[in-house]
Amino acid sequence: MPLLARMLPAPLTMQVRRGAVAELGVLLADSRVATSGRVAVAVGPGQGDHIESLIAPQLDEAEVFRVADGSVDAAVTLGADLRKGAYEVVVGVGGGKTIDATKYAASLAGIPMVAVATNLSHDGICSPTASLVYEGGKGTFGVPMPLAILVDLDFVHNAPKSLVRAGVGDVVSNLSAIEDWQLGNIERGEPIDGLACSMARTAAEALIGRADSIESDAFLTVLAESLILSGMSMVIAGSSRPASGGDHEILHAVDQLFPGTSNHGELAGIGAAFCFFLREDKARVAQVVDCLRRHELPVVPADIGLSDAQFAEAVALAPATRPGRYTILEHLRMQDTEIHDRVGDYVRAFGR
Repeated sequence: MPLLARMLPAPLTMQVRRGAVAELGVLLADSRVATSGRVAVAVGPGQGDHIESLIAPQLDEAEVFRVADGSVDAAVTLGADLRKGAYEVVVGVGGGKTIDATKYAASLAGIPMVAVATNLSHDGICSPTASLVYEGGKGTFGVPMPLAILVDLDFVHNAPKSLVRAGVGDVVSNLSAIEDWQLGNIERGEPIDGLACSMARTAAEALIGRADSIESDAFLTVLAESLILSGMSMVIAGSSRPASGGDHEILHAVDQLFPGTSNHGELAGIGAAFCFFLREDKARVAQVVDCLRRHELPVVPADIGLSDAQFAEAVALAPATRPGRYTILEHLRMQDTEIHDRVGDYVRAFGR
């Protein structure tokens, strides 16, 4: 009998609401997540004490580990601890750095991971990748998707607003990534997954026109769901293609050349706006810029402390950050002088 439909990977459970951390014990009681084995909990340095106090009454026998930062070293150290303890599952509770480090550590230990997000800065909540810092810069590593996901809106409301807003930039950049994937399909015959594109696009379109913002539970719920859907689109595609194009190439180049300039989501948003400008898609670039401004996100290089020349340098380097990936940047093959001119045109059009 022919296969009538492909099986889609998805988290066993997903909850986005206030007080989600308090339900962690109930989730771990699910035999699909943990049977009778030991449970480890990884928390970040920021809210570690508070989180530990909330989960301690639910998980009497769980051991809590502190994740120092979002580095490869921190993840490898945690992975070694998990292997020694013969844990059945590890729960990563915190922001993007903690969750990414825990995802990588879980993959090293060969155990599943549950993500409990306290921030919404990027789509790493559910993605099959971990973005980690190492001595030579920042790298992206393939990891299994989290087994289950909880997003606690109480914690998200208390997170730095600039980081929560950054999640909007990361989701909206999907629109640029999809255009690049379709360009690769047309110009190079690259296979394209329509379902992955649909999921990534739906995530972005759900946010880009909303009038409310991060002060609203309704908006944060949609933002969380969009970030999760974006991550799932990458799982289905088997790559980051539906959520990472020329926009993310620019992001990675800025990180390499000018580390610490800005966060992931803010850079993804600027990268997406500039890529739509290069495509001469006036309607879409205006829509993206309006969305970024509505959520107080940066639009031009000066907003993140870069000069036009520095941003142009990053654009020139960008294609080298993802060799083999075809985007609008590779398609145009701009020389340094042309890049500088296009950056200047973009700033004149959208700078304030």
